[in-house]
Amino acid sequence: MDHYHIYDNTEQLAEAAAHFIVQKINECLRHQPRCRIALPGGNTPAPCLDKLSRFALPWEQIEWYMGDERCLPSGDRERNDSMVSKTLFNGQGPSKKHFYPIKAELGAEEAVKDYQPKIEAFDAFDIVILGMGEDGHTASLFPNNKALTSQDSVVAVFHAPKLPEERVSLSLNTLIKAKYRIVLTSGESKKEVLKRLTMGEKLPISLIGPKHWFLDQAAIG
Repeated sequence: MDHYHIYDNTEQLAEAAAHFIVQKINECLRHQPRCRIALPGGNTPAPCLDKLSRFALPWEQIEWYMGDERCLPSGDRERNDSMVSKTLFNGQGPSKKHFYPIKAELGAEEAVKDYQPKIEAFDAFDIVILGMGEDGHTASLFPNNKALTSQDSVVAVFHAPKLPEERVSLSLNTLIKAKYRIVLTSGESKKEVLKRLTMGEKLPISLIGPKHWFLDQAAIG
């Protein structure tokens, strides 16, 4: 069953989501030595990750992975890990010692070969933080794309409807297995797709199992 957390604006959404993630990290670490988290790209998650970096957490016990990446040169500002570096790894909180980026600069297929062993070294993510596109895609799993049906842990994505067309993503199977799935969504541009989801349309975001949605009023209208 999905849970909905609705806020007046993106600032409140980011603050609340960061507190929720901290709560789940601490809950996880009470029962095990490591907490593994998959990170998103996109505009909405950026302020949340920045706020998350300001908490006092046992950073050495947290491992960070990317939920997806665009096949662009390392350091390109359009890469998802560039946003993560500016926000979460901004010098105030965690270091990159336990950060495992996707080497998407190698091309999708080679990057998958490099990343799969890292993901398959543990059973499941504790937390995946996700965004959602206007077409209902999440990570780089787009509607009607072949990657959506892959049974692998990490998938190469080709012919994405948004540039760049070549990407790497955690698979639907990997996202489903996560203990907590958190979706951050804001802005009027998301109203239509949220309406489609409430009508029961099966889009990639609706296939990943029960979620905690963090929404602003603009998104829900």
